[in-house]
Parts: sequence; C-alpha cells; structure tokens
Amino acid sequence: MTKTRRPRPAVPRSIAVPRCTATPSPVRRAGAAALALTGLLSAAACSGSSSGKQAAEPVITAEPAALSPSYASPSGSTSPNGVVALTPDVTAKLDAAVQRVLTQTGVPGINVGIITPGGTYLKSFGVADKTAGTAMDPSLHLRIGSETKTFTATAVLRLVDQGKVGLDDPISKYVDGVPGGDGITVRELGEMRSGLFPYSSDPDFVNTLINDPNHVFTPDQLLAYGYKHPAVSPPGTQFQYNNSNYIILGKLVEKLGGQPAEQFITDQVITPASLSQTSFPSGTSIPSPYAHGYTEQTPTGAIADATNWDPSWAWTAGAIVSTVSDLESWAKTLATGTLVKPATQVERLKALPTGDAGVGYGFGLFKNNGWIGHNGSLPGYESVAVYLPQAQSTLALQLNTDVLYQGSEPSSLFANEITKILSPKYVYSIPPSTAAPSAPASTSASGSASGSPSGSASGSASSSASTGISPLLPAGNSPSTVRA
Repeated sequence: MTKTRRPRPAVPRSIAVPRCTATPSPVRRAGAAALALTGLLSAAACSGSSSGKQAAEPVITAEPAALSPSYASPSGSTSPNGVVALTPDVTAKLDAAVQRVLTQTGVPGINVGIITPGGTYLKSFGVADKTAGTAMDPSLHLRIGSETKTFTATAVLRLVDQGKVGLDDPISKYVDGVPGGDGITVRELGEMRSGLFPYSSDPDFVNTLINDPNHVFTPDQLLAYGYKHPAVSPPGTQFQYNNSNYIILGKLVEKLGGQPAEQFITDQVITPASLSQTSFPSGTSIPSPYAHGYTEQTPTGAIADATNWDPSWAWTAGAIVSTVSDLESWAKTLATGTLVKPATQVERLKALPTGDAGVGYGFGLFKNNGWIGHNGSLPGYESVAVYLPQAQSTLALQLNTDVLYQGSEPSSLFANEITKILSPKYVYSIPPSTAAPSAPASTSASGSASGSPSGSASGSASSSASTGISPLLPAGNSPSTVRA
C-alpha cells in the first residue's frame, strides 16, 4: 500500500461501530503507520478477497474467537486446563499452520515459542535476512514494539511498591506540563484512559517519521505533538490506546527513579527478571545476532529494511529488543506478578472493557480470551507474548515484518491460528476493524478527521492502515500504523 504505516501510532479510540472504509491515500496510510506503534492486538480488517493465493490452501480469516466456530482439539480431546498435549500429531499441525500463515501473508520469518506443562515447542520458519537468505533462528534479537509498555508499567509498579508513587495520584504531582494533569491519575495513564490525544496520531509527527526514519526525538518533543490537540475525552471515561501515556510514564520513572528510564528499567525489571537477552538499547543499535526487519511504512509504500531505523519515537512505549525465549519467560513473569507485591499485581490485573469482545486492558497488559500479556508492532517487527494462567502455558512470537495482511496484523493471525490448535477453549482473538472518532479539531494528514483503531494495547486492534490517522489499539500488539 503506499502504506507509509510507520511505527503505527495509536489513535484516539472509543467504542465504535464496525465498518469498512475506502482505501486511504498514501499520506493517510503513513499516518496510520504511525499508529502502528500501538502494537497490541492486531486488528482485523473487513474481509475481502484472498489475494489469489493457492485456492487449495485454507484461507486465513481474521475472525474474532467469540464469533468463530467451536474448534475441536486436533488430538480429539483437551486436557482439563484447556491446552492440548504437544504430541507429534499436534506438533505437526502447528508446523503446518505456521507455515501456511507464513506463506499466505508473505512474512519473511517468525520464531514461535510455546511452553506447556506437557511439553515445549521452539521453532523458526522463514528467513532472517531476505538478501542473504539467512534462516530465522530462536537466538536472534528482534525489536518488540509495544511489548515495551509491559516493562515500563512494571517499572512504575516497582516504584509503587517502594512507596514513591500512588496509582491514584494525579500525574501533575510528578510530571510537569501534562494538559489537565491535575485530573489524570497514574492509573489512568497505565490503563489507557487518560483522554489525551496520542502524539503518534498527529499528522506532523507522522510526516516527520515517515520521511526521516532516523530522526531523533526527545520525550518532550514527542509529547508536544499530542499536547497541541484538545483532549479526546474526560479522564477515566473511555479506553483509547495511546502511546503518549507511556512516554509520560517514562518521564515519571526517570523523575522518581533518579536515573534514565532505560537504566531504571534495566536495573529494576530486565535484570531481576533474568532476561539476559533483553535490552533497552540507545540509538539505532540492536544486539547481534539479529534478524533484519522489513516494512512498507515508507513515503512510496515500497518495502524497506528498517533494522537500523531510530526507535526514539517509541522510547518507553516501544523501543526494547529481545529474543523469543526471553519473551516466553517474561510473559509468565508479567502475568504472575513475580516482580511486584501480590496486592500490586491485583491492581495491574484489573482489566477494564476495551469495546472488543473478550478483550480487557489492565495496567500495561491485556486479557485476551484468557491469555494475559501484550503484543507489539513497529516498522519492521511484530511480537506477541502471552500467558494462560489456567493452563500454566506460554505463547511467544517474533516476526521480522509489520506489513499487514488484508488489513490484519500478521502476528495476531499467527496467534489466532496457533491457539485454535493449542487451546481451543481459549482462542487469541482478532477484533474486527472499527472506526474511532478523532480528537476534537484534529485532522488526518489528508485533512480528514476520521480515524480508526489500529491494534491497541487492549488486545484488540483495528487496521490503522485502512482508515485515518488515529488508530486505537496496537495491533500489541494490539494489540496494534506507526504502531508500537
């Protein structure tokens, strides 16, 4: 698409009525791209043709779990905890499903990690470097987009446990300059209910990002793009996936932690969680070995290698790098609250409605039909890391592209197909594409005020590339077109 869907920024989102929209202009797609930074659940677009791929293959459908048929366990039975045993037959079905989605979506490569009480599955498919033809491998580092929000939220909760901040304190107590900050709480920022306009939905930000992938942004510069717009809604009244919230929380972490957010998150979250292959790098660096990332969030819509694009635009909302094995470990740590006090974990898990069936958003994580975690998306990469408490099972995915497939985040398509086999009672949902109203007096890059969810942190996301400049959820992942 002349889809300049850069790091997909999240658009102001409110509960909306599903609808399809006409194909957006290249500029609007770029805006949607900025919305991609919302990487939470991938949003499914309205159905269309299957792009003429081999008719004999089952066509991938972006079908919400709540509306899809009841899927029988591939082995004929499901264990009491809802997850099937990873028998050779089930493993073969997983292999076939992943390969089918890989082929149909054109994703270069993917790493898949599954941990269950009855076995594990760790495999790679496709290539990590399209030019060299290097095979994808579980040891490779990839950018994780909005999965970063789970680390930032955990850093805030560590500060809560240290008595340095209260979830219901006004953000103005700690961070200056937030419009209406006296009436916005720390909790509302983490739960995506601040009502602020997302910086990543601002046309000027999108144009700057799309046209200069290596532009270096400061946190204050990012927030200024959003602050120039009126609030979208009163604080605490509606869910809206918003990258601005997590840049503000990053500033809070720096203020109360007494050190750069990157270092505090490393010392207080990454290291205690024993994530040796996870890092919050500075600049455009990415640890070796790594997979190259491919995106079409460019001025012309041509596919580009985004591996070394500067992620400063995402900062504490989407700049962390990790491996699939570390994400497997992190998903369980996040969902079970290993790094915070039990009472604090209870607050984190209070997921509120997002407007998408089966999906709720808590403090930096979503609940998606039983699965707890987040997703992420930014130019070149997507991820999903979720944990199913009922089955003590984990699913982690890393892709080296963020190019949508028929309006859907490919990471969500993989998660949906895998969980149909792995946990037929708990299928990772792909929310339908919906339209979200933009902030008052705001306009898209094309002059239109319309916007739509793009994958939001609530675990639902609609295709930002199919509407205006303001997506709701991260594809989060997402979750979550300049997404994160």
